[in-house]
Amino acid sequence: MKHQEGIFMAARKTSLYYQGWLPEGEVRAVLIVVHGLAEHSGRYMNLVDCFVPLGYAVYGIDHIGHGRSEGRRLHVDAFSDYTEPLRTYLDMVRCWQPDKPLFLVGHSMGGLIGALHLIACQEGLAGAVLSGPAVKAPGNLPKAVVWIGRVLSVLLPRMGMVPLEAEGVSRDPEVVKAYLGDPLVCRGKMTARLGAELLDAMERVRTEADHIRLPLLILQGGSDRLVDPSGARMLYERAASVDKRLIVYEGLYHEVFNEPEHGGVLSDVEQWLEIHLPRRL
Repeated sequence: MKHQEGIFMAARKTSLYYQGWLPEGEVRAVLIVVHGLAEHSGRYMNLVDCFVPLGYAVYGIDHIGHGRSEGRRLHVDAFSDYTEPLRTYLDMVRCWQPDKPLFLVGHSMGGLIGALHLIACQEGLAGAVLSGPAVKAPGNLPKAVVWIGRVLSVLLPRMGMVPLEAEGVSRDPEVVKAYLGDPLVCRGKMTARLGAELLDAMERVRTEADHIRLPLLILQGGSDRLVDPSGARMLYERAASVDKRLIVYEGLYHEVFNEPEHGGVLSDVEQWLEIHLPRRL
């Protein structure tokens, strides 16, 4: 397995970090990992260790304000600061891996970023895998809290509002321990502006998901405590893709790639990808 890394300039003249893992032999296809809120691209080694030996190249970017990238932690001025660098990075990967099938793999907030990218521009992608997509606001979120958050997003945009629950990422205590001890994982609360931008992005997915038409696989932990599991069903039903599948893993938490049963989850992804690879002559 070969590892590469680097940086590129993106939104607001911010330096963003990327990395990739490549097989020793021929690259059959490419997975572009879009990570979730507060984490970074290096937390997907179960995915890397599974697919690189199978001939897949796996690439990931650290979003602005995440991991090794520059930017204020847990804050964004506009949601496009996530989506525009992703488009740039996809173009970079296409130059590195010309004529290879590209699949987008988005988790949590990365699933939301990925869904917005698909709504705007899905050309050049062979398909998408969205895991625990954060595409729906919690049903128990009081309207007063939303209103106050939107006011603060204008008056005090960098004010911390919502803490993140580490224990909800996985049922595996070792995964939680590693998450809490990871210096690249963001701490503290997301800001009021980021909260408002997330809600607006979720609303756009709800109303425009019918623009998504490429092959789509959605994975969801049935006992997810960090995103509303019904969001995965909503996205599945609203996407216009003829070729789409939703798998709900009963009892699993948010990070299905990091749950004790992740081997079975990755096997499901492998089978889906193999079906959607161009047939060799």
